[in-house]
Amino acid sequence: MKEYKVIMPSLGFRKRAQKLEDILNNHAREGWRVATSNYSEVFTIILERDKNR
Repeated sequence: MKEYKVIMPSLGFRKRAQKLEDILNNHAREGWRVATSNYSEVFTIILERDKNR
């Protein structure tokens, strides 16, 4: 079974790529992986991981 987490990171204007990388790496350490991402008005990332890990 999977569990999901939705994040809407506030990246600002400076060092956006580095901030995003840090956010994703921090979640990856907890077992999360990016399932999908979307940018419309708000940047949204959906993460997933095995629930029984």
